[in-house]
Amino acid sequence: MKLIVGLGNPEKDYSNTRHNMGFNVLNLLAKEYDIDISRSKFEAEYGSGMIEGKNVMLIKPQTFMNSSGRSVIEFVNFYKVPLEDLIVVYDDIDIDISCVRVRKNGSPGSHNGMKSIVNILADDRFPRVRVGIGKPLYDDDLINYVIGAIPEEEIPGLEEGVRKAKDAIVEILKNGIDSAMNKFN
Repeated sequence: MKLIVGLGNPEKDYSNTRHNMGFNVLNLLAKEYDIDISRSKFEAEYGSGMIEGKNVMLIKPQTFMNSSGRSVIEFVNFYKVPLEDLIVVYDDIDIDISCVRVRKNGSPGSHNGMKSIVNILADDRFPRVRVGIGKPLYDDDLINYVIGAIPEEEIPGLEEGVRKAKDAIVEILKNGIDSAMNKFN
């Protein structure tokens, strides 16, 4: 089984923010592959199904971004999933809007949700798909930038990034991470 974790904050309050790109990617996967993400366990909403012949679980931690690792480790341990079968998708300010980056592993960078996951798992050797959200004009405006309202003119580019990230995850499942990195990086 593959665990696909999308990072975000509870959707009722944060659904239209840049910080919820991970949730948006999972919502798109769920819609395309008819997976219902309405069950609750381990402080997350989740659903199971098949994508390209692979058994998957789509997981949206509800712990708020900075504590995402609490939920992720529970799923990893309960289902005894090796870290190479965990894929985390999240927003990244260091990547331009409409772009994605696929990595096999690596540091969490400045992303607090990824820091939480890497710290709690005590390991950074798992695949991730980063959705570009661009940078704010001023560094001191970062919090408002990631959890504030998205200007209308940025929505098409962000939606394109979400679609690319969804396609990158499908490529990982079909042909492996190296193929996804070659196609999307």
